[in-house]
Amino acid sequence: MFEGVYTALVTPFDEDGRIDEDTLAMLVDRQIEGGVQGLVPMGTTGESPTLDHEEHIRIIRLVAEHCGGRVPVIAGTGSNSTAEAIALSRRAGEAGATATLHVAPYYNKPTQEGLYRHYRKIAEETEIPIVVYNIPGRTGRNIENSTMLRLAEHARIAAVKDATGNLAQLMNLIQSKPDRFVVLSGDDNLTLPMITLGARGVISVASNLVPEAVSRFVGLALKGSIGKAREEHYRLLPLFEALFIETNPIPIKAAMALSGLIKETYRLPMCPLSAENRARLVQVLEKLELL
Repeated sequence: MFEGVYTALVTPFDEDGRIDEDTLAMLVDRQIEGGVQGLVPMGTTGESPTLDHEEHIRIIRLVAEHCGGRVPVIAGTGSNSTAEAIALSRRAGEAGATATLHVAPYYNKPTQEGLYRHYRKIAEETEIPIVVYNIPGRTGRNIENSTMLRLAEHARIAAVKDATGNLAQLMNLIQSKPDRFVVLSGDDNLTLPMITLGARGVISVASNLVPEAVSRFVGLALKGSIGKAREEHYRLLPLFEALFIETNPIPIKAAMALSGLIKETYRLPMCPLSAENRARLVQVLEKLELL
């Protein structure tokens, strides 16, 4: 299941900040037609912190039903409360999710043993595969390789989305992990080096805007066409970088709005891109002929 491009879907809102279901369905179709291997609703890119639990499940259900089994759906159901993560994961499975994605508990910063027990408990109490999400820049806690390898022993813990930016840690993990445990990039700009080191794909922000281009790029890398993949990497690199000039998902939603795909509506505390950064983003989009 876990190979290729999985798009970390944005959540489109109307002018009043309500979920735009018609646009969401259109985005799902556009992603699948663009060749991605799966969809990831209700991650940080989907503004999950500002949607309530009922909205989470509604979006997961809408995405799963509109997919109709065409691609897997990995639902973001992570929490810094283990009980809450279990409850959300169970409901996501009932709503049609194929797997769940769990960010490391944030702010309360558990110990490595606490992290292990958190994920292990979720795996024991739910029935679909789990993807661990390691992003210490947001959570304040790195899941160390010794912990990750313990987690990889559980049959239901299937993969990790690695957004540590630490290639030394990544290499040691790939060298030591069981074959069945998959590593996915959590950063578009590090996808090529991570695949060359043994990762099997990416959970991508950029593919919201350019699913065909990211799918082609990752496909080349996975096939071992590294020269051609490198050309695509450097062609897309300005976009990868521009999409993080402010906090995700502000730039990707701005880019999609500029391209006419969604309305540029956020829920506070997310707010529109600054004028200076908008000009920089427009410049990159124009150079890539996306406007």
